[in-house]
Order: sequence, then structure tokens, then C-alpha cells
Amino acid sequence: MNEILLLKKYSNRRLYDTEKSAYVTLDHVMQAIRQGRRVAVVDAKSGEDVTAFILTQIVLEESRKKNSLLPVPLLHLIIQYGENILSEFFEKYLEQTIKNYLSYKATADDQYRKWLDLGMDLSTLTKQSMSALPAFRPLFDLIRNPDQSPLKDKQ
Repeated sequence: MNEILLLKKYSNRRLYDTEKSAYVTLDHVMQAIRQGRRVAVVDAKSGEDVTAFILTQIVLEESRKKNSLLPVPLLHLIIQYGENILSEFFEKYLEQTIKNYLSYKATADDQYRKWLDLGMDLSTLTKQSMSALPAFRPLFDLIRNPDQSPLKDKQ
């Protein structure tokens, strides 16, 4: 199931799932990706790889439903600088930044879950015991003082 799901895009804008031998929607493709599948989309006539176009279309459809995806100033920069500067940024840095964030989040969630399983009361942690875990200090501060969260003002 970890193989790449190959889709063919026809000129009538329909996508054909070569695995199921059936036409599928963008929602089907999105669900497959959310389940951890990788997809490759090729133009049925020319054989050209159109994966990036289809994935971008999925992202845009999702943002249309929510009426927001990226902040307007960032969208202006993307349009203004187009391929020049931003393509390198997206290719080299943004993907790695998101992967790092997800890894850090998973580690923090896992550690917090372990503490809960042990019955550890985080409100009793002293500054001395927290100094051993500097990376988690903001998390501890948020747990101990949720009313002072920097995110509270943004909500």
C-alpha cells in the first residue's frame, strides 16, 4: 500500500485511478494522501508529469472552502517574486521546516502522554527540575499559566 498511486489526467479534466481502474475526484486523491499515500499524476496523452498542478489544485480547493490558506501579504510576495526567489525557498526550506515542526510536535506530544501515563502533575514542577528540559520550558509555562499564553490574544 506504500507504493505510489498512479493517476492519469485526461483532457476532460478527469482523473483515472490506475489501481482501481476507475475515475476519481480530487477529494479521493486528498483522502489517499491523508492516509499516507504518495500520488503521481501524468497527462494521459503526453505522459507529462502534472502531479504538482493537481496537488496545487487540491490545496486551492481546500482553501476556497475555508476562504483562507495563506496570509494576503505572503500571497502578494508569491505573485511578485514568482519562480525566482520563492521556488528555492519552498523547495529547500519550507518542506524541511514543516517536517521539523511535525517531528518536534510528535516528540512533545509523546513526552506529555508519557507524563500523563505516569500520573505526573506538571503544575508541581519546580524551576530547578524544568532546567533539565529547556526545550520544553515554553510548554511547561503554558501548562502552568494558561491565561498568559501568547496564543490567547490571537484567538
